[in-house]
Order: sequence, then structure tokens, then C-alpha cells
Amino acid sequence: MQTRWVIAILLAIPLADTLLLVPVANAIGFAATVLLVVLTGLVGMLLVRAEGRHTLSKLQRKVSTGGIPTDELLDGGLLIAAGAFLLTPGIVTDLLGFSLALPVTRYPIREVVKRYVVKPYLEKQTDGFVSGTVWSGGYPDGDVVDLDPENYGRRDDDNS
Repeated sequence: MQTRWVIAILLAIPLADTLLLVPVANAIGFAATVLLVVLTGLVGMLLVRAEGRHTLSKLQRKVSTGGIPTDELLDGGLLIAAGAFLLTPGIVTDLLGFSLALPVTRYPIREVVKRYVVKPYLEKQTDGFVSGTVWSGGYPDGDVVDLDPENYGRRDDDNS
């Protein structure tokens, strides 16, 4: 994802919060809106704390059995993002935070993150080694290696 799209999305979230909070405050009142935002933040933080403990125990179990805790680490990162969204006042950020904190919605989000963020990053870093699309036939840049003992140490472009 290009940087300009990330910046646009990060700027659109507070704008959407503001545009949604004003009609909600007009409908239910200013005090009720503030109470709603504070209560959703508190309940969300309790949920993130409980899910974080659960994720940490799953991570410890997986490490103790010799497994690689990739899903648990991604869940931990998503829970950190959920906590940040839930601490930010607003209805849209609370909805984003709850969607990252609840396991029912977090697991599909984790799979999307693995497919579109983690795997392409690893592919780029390892030149295709993660998915098995590495070059396996000869040399990728077209060099020819002569295995004849008489020509040992001589390259094709040597004229001697």
C-alpha cells in the first residue's frame, strides 16, 4: 500500500469521527455522547486486556511446545492497534478497536494481514524463498560455469 493512501486513511478516520459525533450529540445530547465515548473506551480496554492475557498464554504454550507463534504475534500487534483505537475518543475509532479486539472479527483480519502485508514483505526480503518461487535451475543472471578441471578458475570472458 502506498504511503499516500495510508495517510489519507489516517486523516479520514478523525474526520469520520467528527462527522458522526456531531449528529449523535445532537440526537442524544452532549453529556450522553461523552458518557458513551468514555464507556466504550473503558469496556474496550477491559476487553483488550483480557484478550491480551489470553493471547500471551497461547504464545507461551506454543513456544514451550517448540512451535512458531506467528498467529499469536500478529494477534498481539492487532490488540495493540485495538487499544490505540479504543483510547482515541470517537465512535468510528471505537468500532475499529472493537473489531480488532473481538476474536470473531480479529481472526479474519489477521488472515487478510498475513496475505496482503506479511507474505509480500517476506517475499520481497527473501526473493521468493517463502513461497518456494526461488530460482532453482542454474544461475539466474545467465552465467555459465564450466566444471572442466582444465578450465578451473577461468571465466568465459577471459581470453587467456
